[in-house]
Amino acid sequence: MKKLFALAALVVAAFPLQAKDKPAYEKGVLMQMESSSCGYAEKDNKTLAGEILGTDTQHKKTQQVLCQEYTLQTARITYRIRPKDDKHPALLPIGEMASFRIHKDKLLLRVIESDDKEREYLVISMTPRADVAQN
Repeated sequence: MKKLFALAALVVAAFPLQAKDKPAYEKGVLMQMESSSCGYAEKDNKTLAGEILGTDTQHKKTQQVLCQEYTLQTARITYRIRPKDDKHPALLPIGEMASFRIHKDKLLLRVIESDDKEREYLVISMTPRADVAQN
């Protein structure tokens, strides 16, 4: 009876230890990087003394913000992607192979030749490749 109980306890304890399947990555080539407009950054010229006395003008300095936009080409689809982290985007090497997977609403990309970190990107557009024959 003890052997049966020990065997049952071992089987129950082994269920949570089952390894998950590794995520399936697709392969693609980073074809090009372009700078595209992401919006505008505004900076006010207000001071505390000007606010109290009412002497500040309503001038705002506006500057166009540029974001990196990459073209990732796979065997059948061309993706246009933009880094999700706008403040600290990593510069990716053009012409290198990259592995990626799509998880929920984001594309997780890693470049093996670089630091092999998985980074989040937003998919701007997806277009089927015209130079590949449709099956």
